[in-house]
Amino acid sequence: MTVVETATGDVVAALRRNGVGDVDDSSLARALYSSDASLYRVTPRVVVRPRAIEEVLATVAACSETGTPLTARGAGTSIAGNAVGTGVVLDFRRHLGAVEHIDPEARTAVVQPGTVHAALQKAAAPHGLRFGPDPSTHTRCTIGGMIGNNACGSRALGYGRMADNVAALDVVTINGERLDLVRGARTSSPTLDALGDVVSDGLSTIRTEFGLFGRQVSGYSLEHLLPENDFDIATFMTGTEGTLAIQLGATVDLVRDAPHRVLVVLGYPSMAHAADAVPALLPFGPIACEGLDSRIVDVVRAQRGAHAVPELPDGQGWLFVELAGEEPAELASIADQVSRASDAVASRTVEAAGERAALWRIREEGAGLAARTLDRPALSGWEDAAVPPDKLGGYLREFEALLADHDLQGIPYGHFGDGCVHIRIDFPIDEPGGTTVFRGFLEEAADLVARHGGTLSGEHGDGRARSELLPRMYSADAIGLFERVKAVFDPDDLLNPGVLVRPRALDADLRISGRGAVRDRLALKLIHDGGDFGAAVHRCTGVGKCIADSTGTGGVMCPSYLATRDEKDSTRGRARVLQEMVDGRTVTKGWKSPEVHEALDLCLSCKGCVNDCPTGIDMATYKAEVLHQTYRGRLRPRSHYLLGWLPRWARLSAPIAWLTNLMLMTPGLRSVARWVAGVDQRRSLPRFATTTLRRWAKRRGVRGPGRHGDVVIWADSFTDYFSTDAGKAAMSVLEDAGYSVRVLDKSACCGLTWISTGQLDAARKLVGNTIGVLHEVVASGTPVVGLEPSCLAVLRSDALELVDDPRAQEVAEGVLTLAELLERTDDWTPPDLSGTEIVAQPHCHHASVLGWRADAALLERSGATVSRMGGCCGLAGNFGVEKGHYEVSVAVAEHQLLPAVRAAGPDTVVLADGFSCRTQLDDLAGVRAKHLAELLAEQR
Repeated sequence: MTVVETATGDVVAALRRNGVGDVDDSSLARALYSSDASLYRVTPRVVVRPRAIEEVLATVAACSETGTPLTARGAGTSIAGNAVGTGVVLDFRRHLGAVEHIDPEARTAVVQPGTVHAALQKAAAPHGLRFGPDPSTHTRCTIGGMIGNNACGSRALGYGRMADNVAALDVVTINGERLDLVRGARTSSPTLDALGDVVSDGLSTIRTEFGLFGRQVSGYSLEHLLPENDFDIATFMTGTEGTLAIQLGATVDLVRDAPHRVLVVLGYPSMAHAADAVPALLPFGPIACEGLDSRIVDVVRAQRGAHAVPELPDGQGWLFVELAGEEPAELASIADQVSRASDAVASRTVEAAGERAALWRIREEGAGLAARTLDRPALSGWEDAAVPPDKLGGYLREFEALLADHDLQGIPYGHFGDGCVHIRIDFPIDEPGGTTVFRGFLEEAADLVARHGGTLSGEHGDGRARSELLPRMYSADAIGLFERVKAVFDPDDLLNPGVLVRPRALDADLRISGRGAVRDRLALKLIHDGGDFGAAVHRCTGVGKCIADSTGTGGVMCPSYLATRDEKDSTRGRARVLQEMVDGRTVTKGWKSPEVHEALDLCLSCKGCVNDCPTGIDMATYKAEVLHQTYRGRLRPRSHYLLGWLPRWARLSAPIAWLTNLMLMTPGLRSVARWVAGVDQRRSLPRFATTTLRRWAKRRGVRGPGRHGDVVIWADSFTDYFSTDAGKAAMSVLEDAGYSVRVLDKSACCGLTWISTGQLDAARKLVGNTIGVLHEVVASGTPVVGLEPSCLAVLRSDALELVDDPRAQEVAEGVLTLAELLERTDDWTPPDLSGTEIVAQPHCHHASVLGWRADAALLERSGATVSRMGGCCGLAGNFGVEKGHYEVSVAVAEHQLLPAVRAAGPDTVVLADGFSCRTQLDDLAGVRAKHLAELLAEQR
């Protein structure tokens, strides 16, 4: 055994001996936790997911006993490499996320370290309270992680930093000493008495170098330990990045929000001009003053359409100035004063809550969106430096000049009211000499921020990215104090080693993307990543939006994670494993690696990440490539041949559909058929249409000329062979709308089931044929309407990845959903559905690839009351019927869809365009859902 293997065995044995249950030293777990949201890759020996505080104490004891490093982790969204380590990674989020108590009178909450920020807000809301700090990752970051980094968020002007909102901490040192630290109360213990001696020896240094402005969070915030600050150890411990003690719990402050808010958006010629304006705006008491670069907004428009961005005033950079107050009239007056004092090119006051939320969403997703704005990937590394606000404009101009000197580009945004600038920079770390460029720039950037009286970190902590640079900001005496403080709490350097004290080199352990490592013989073009699989999977920067529940706002990602809460089932987790596969050190068997297939097994190929992930990960595409490479020239699972070839079997069965249905209804034969197909025995089998849509339409004929000309309905395999009612209804609706309608009479399968099972060579042939067939129609100027969202989505996206045919782009632009065509039909109005309650389940691909905006607008015009479901139905084509997936499939449906259907009234219409969605609802709820075409046709 190697030394590492022996050490790993020792700590695992100690953990289990101490009664820790969830101990995982598998290569899969080590791959999943090898990185956070930073540029760093550090593979741990073992991952521990404690279920109780006693297990945390037992883990600390085991690490102390065996001399194993210990790194605490919340949501894994740390940008500076604060949450990766070589020993034990302690994941608090999985099990220790409870809000234990809310005290409305004291306005405090007692939380566990893994409590998600959004969960605390939800618990506090019924009491009319909220937690003040609100980082952009508030939907998934943990309170423990926020305490570790002294997080702030956009509204620190109104609510302060994390350090200003911690009332008490329960922590344990590496030697097992448990400390109850209360703000304003002096606690005596051997450790704290020794800390007091360190402070007494360094009073002059602390008073002259620390606490100089609000966002100075680099290093240890020793100013809180000064006698005049009552030796406030609880506040001091906030921001120590897990290097001094392990959190067991916290009591945090809650606040009452002012009832009214407005957002003043100010436009400027550049971000530096926006920064110049900040000092004049602060006297008006904004609770937020955020900077946003126009290039980030351009990404949103390109990705989601112009409708996704509310009206913005002219400018290349904007300040978002948020005001809160008791009286709307007073707020309006202050907003007007802000606009007049702003020196802005243009301004706009936004009062509507929906518009404000949409603009804040763009700002919150800045990190992910900024990563997609430059020719090279824009990376973290120099992420959140801050200077006093009155120096921000000058600092930004010099910083931009420094970027140019190093031939780098970056997109600045951030908390301008606090002087804190976030930026992603296109460091060429994958290129020869790239790490030298990286180091050189960071060293000069540190000197620049120090000259402006600033701080290396204004929010995210120093981590592995900036700890080495601290001597450029602090004197040797200050650095010596840091070392003495560390020695008091952690003399053997076991807690998050390499951070703050005795730091790892800032260019050590960089996570290189492996560009060019996996290019040859790929079946998919990976258009947006230059045909490079390594570059594609390294799109994931770890921002972790996939581990948040966005279904309440119509999001889809990531349905299997929401069902299992297991990191391996998140988009981020899967991306990390694929990155490790490209790297080849922890995941060693390439495409066939068991870790890869375990991580991808519960991926529903929903494509939710394509739209919901700010960095544009497309895990469905990566999964298809992995399956293609794994089984190329090899025997495949049975389900690939039966479910993956479903359209082929449907075509062959069409002439004897009645007999096939009869056989599948026979109990014994039905069970055999499920076994042969690899289908779970609890699943129903679809009934074939006894007359295909194409045959029915041919018999029916075309009903005369239409005033709007011709339209063709594409009979995809599901609509043609199974769900013909949707096709018949669509013909009626479009004829009433003034079209001459025909159903495409040629076979044109999109190859979806072959794609989802990774049979990409066959899929390419099918898609190529379909492109040829549909192009004849599209090129003539005739609209083509697709009724099955998943098949239409193939033509909009997957086809472009599969075929080298310029006609594919024309077809992608020429195929429409029913709602899209009706929206552009000038004299068509929807039927009056006033009083109709609708529960709508957009198909995943509809929401993520096609966009459901036209459908939503149509239903709004109809007067119907619509409850739109987010997330996935859980069936997702072949996924939910395959053996081994049933429980997760049901759990996904139970997340939002099934409870909504059960709660609906008897007259409520359940709307689902996807064949999978309708099948799932029929299977699990006994509900016959309707296609939009059927709903509209019924109202004729």
